[in-house]
Amino acid sequence: MNEKLKSAMIKSARSIFNSLPILVGAILLIGLASTLMPKSYYAALFSKNILLDSIIGSGLGSVLAGNPITSYVLGGEFLKQGISLVAVTSFLVAWVTVGLVQLPAEALLLGRKFAILRNILSFLLSIIVAIITVFIVGLL
Repeated sequence: MNEKLKSAMIKSARSIFNSLPILVGAILLIGLASTLMPKSYYAALFSKNILLDSIIGSGLGSVLAGNPITSYVLGGEFLKQGISLVAVTSFLVAWVTVGLVQLPAEALLLGRKFAILRNILSFLLSIIVAIITVFIVGLL
């Protein structure tokens, strides 16, 4: 095996090993936040106002970050509870792309400026994407 490749693999493995406690902590914090807030509580938060619902949805999705697989089930349950499509869409986009809970870990691993800028842009784009998506679907 090439010495440069071997050295790179060792450095990568060491880096992953060193970041494991941070990543596990972030994942546990996300799980705790998602568990503490019951799903039925969300319906009372939304007002059927397109802009306000998308901002609230993005805000909640930012705090209660999760993975794409569970977002499909969660989105379906929210729609069954009568939450607007724009609120659900903004929540799910922010749920997957923004992560305030894991921001400290992301800042530590990727740099503070990058992590903050990425999260701000992802938050704003989750609102825009939700409104455009619902507009295109024709359900506004």
